[in-house]
Amino acid sequence: MASQRANSSFHDFLPTMAHKLGGEGLIGELCNGFNLLMDGDKGVITFDSLKRNSALLGLQDLSDDDLRCMLKEGDFDGDGALNQMEFCVLMFRLSPELMEESEFLLEEALGKEF
Repeated sequence: MASQRANSSFHDFLPTMAHKLGGEGLIGELCNGFNLLMDGDKGVITFDSLKRNSALLGLQDLSDDDLRCMLKEGDFDGDGALNQMEFCVLMFRLSPELMEESEFLLEEALGKEF
């Protein structure tokens, strides 16, 4: 349920950013978003830090259960929090249009690195 609600928030936003910023710029903006949401002491996004900062992503209307579901959906290592990579993967998963473009964006970003 959380991913459906969050999906409606991100579906229009992230693809627009991707087209304007390109792969490298989008990854940079996702990193900035992670930094806004993370718990500064722990270096990860916790339930408390997500709840405290959810309005920054337009998610202020999500219930605590929805926020917990979102964290659980992105928490690949099972530690109850999202690290930067888990957050970025979750943002791509919440945007189906970006999932289709993600291979191109990743190749573009990696091409500039090497």
